[in-house]
Amino acid sequence: MQEFGDFANIDIEKLLKGADEQFARIEELQKNMAELVGRSQDDDGLVTVEYASEGLRELQLHPKAMRLSSGELADLIKEQLQKAATDLQQQVAQAMGDTFGEDENPMKYVDNPEAAMSKIKEAESAYNRTFEDVMGELDRIRRRLDL
Repeated sequence: MQEFGDFANIDIEKLLKGADEQFARIEELQKNMAELVGRSQDDDGLVTVEYASEGLRELQLHPKAMRLSSGELADLIKEQLQKAATDLQQQVAQAMGDTFGEDENPMKYVDNPEAAMSKIKEAESAYNRTFEDVMGELDRIRRRLDL
C-alpha cells in the first residue's frame, strides 16, 4: 500500500490534545480580557479615566478641573483617554503574550505591519506548497486508478 508521506505518521491523539489545550488557553484569555481596564490620571488628579473593551468606562473630573478653560479641560480629557487606551493595549499585549508566548504573540504585529505582511506571505507560501503536494498526490492516485 502507498504511504501518504508525513500524513501517515500524524499522531491524532497528540494533535487533538494540542488543539484542546489551545482552545482552553483561548477561553481563559477571553475571560481575562473582559476584566482588563486601562487607567490614567493626570499629575494633578484633575481627570481620571478608565477605558475597557467596551470603550470609555468612567470619567471623573475633580471639582478643581472646572477652573480650567473648556479647551484645556478637553485637551486634558483627550490626553488621559489616550493614555488609558494605551494602558489597556499594553495589558492586552501582556495577556496575549502570557497565553501564546512572546514568539507567537499576535499583538507584536500591531505596530509592525511589515512583519505582519511577512508572516502572512510565509503562511501563504506554506499553504501553496501543501496544496500543490496534495493535488500532486491526488493526481498520482487518479492516474494509478485510471480515472
